[in-house]
Amino acid sequence: MTEPDATASPAGVMIRLDGVGKRYPGQSAPAVSDLSLSVREGEIVVLLGPSGCGKTTTLRLINRLIEPSSGRIYLNGEDVTQADPAQLRRRIGYVIQQVGLFPHMTIADNIGLIPRTLGWDKKRIRSRVDELLDMVGLEPATYRRRHPKELSGGEQQRVGVARALAADPPAMLMDEPFGAIDPITRERLQDAFLDLQAQIGKTIVLVTHDLSEALKLGDRIAILGPQARLVQYDTPAEILARPADAFVTSFVGSGAAMRRLRLVPVGSIDLEPVRAVHGGTGADGADGADKGAGHSATVRVDQTLYEALDAMLRAGDDGATVLDESGRPVGALSWSAIVQGIPDGAAGASPAEAPDRRNGGPR
Repeated sequence: MTEPDATASPAGVMIRLDGVGKRYPGQSAPAVSDLSLSVREGEIVVLLGPSGCGKTTTLRLINRLIEPSSGRIYLNGEDVTQADPAQLRRRIGYVIQQVGLFPHMTIADNIGLIPRTLGWDKKRIRSRVDELLDMVGLEPATYRRRHPKELSGGEQQRVGVARALAADPPAMLMDEPFGAIDPITRERLQDAFLDLQAQIGKTIVLVTHDLSEALKLGDRIAILGPQARLVQYDTPAEILARPADAFVTSFVGSGAAMRRLRLVPVGSIDLEPVRAVHGGTGADGADGADKGAGHSATVRVDQTLYEALDAMLRAGDDGATVLDESGRPVGALSWSAIVQGIPDGAAGASPAEAPDRRNGGPR
């Protein structure tokens, strides 16, 4: 019996890079130098850094579109450094900025490409295609027979995500997946992506150069310096609150305090007592119900402090009534409570303790 590899990934880690490097012939410096990084099962890890730092190279090393010069790569505890690259790529979904759909194929054929290579029967492929189209918000009957040129950029990107999920891979790699889309569509796709991730819980490594996108999507962010040197690897809130060095401070830039407000849900801090008016018919039509908390601005417990501040500014109010999921007042939030800062505990929350980004996370 083969002895277990002492260097294999610990339980709960889906992807692990162990001293991985890449040096191209004729180059004096490596593109990636001795990078070690672990990605836990079910989390989104964002690779963030300046142009040319090795983000995309690192991503392509994971599924060996680029072969490493040194080090080892593990997928779910298995050393895949010497595995068949084609087989490995079928186990890892891959989404790129340019989408990469085949123009001569229908949407159904594009999504079913990998299942066909795996020998799935036609009925199973069709069922999977329809399931995925529905999952990414595209009506199967409408989109199944269309070609990529008949879709908008945002729709094509959704199809790209569906294709990456077709064979139900345990992990996904995403290289600037929303980078070529207009800002409004990009915001909507990010929200849809987070909703989808809440359903499927994939392990995802995503490359972006956009700090706001990294803060919004990432459970953890790996900030890379030149040659993919790992400068800081932590939660978005921790990076904003406690940058590791001057490089991270410079990369994050000004406005870190405001960005932190996007990471903290209203319901995570102590609220002031609600000033309710009782008697008669309340706002919800029930006798004796609360009529409000004395503020024209309102915010839900699952919204962020940033959104609460925005609501106050728009209403010209110095406070906001905080409502629960059913729309009833549960407390009040003052301008001063926001200005006084974010609780220390919020910055150090683990991904499991972080707010649900579909509602309370950064927008």
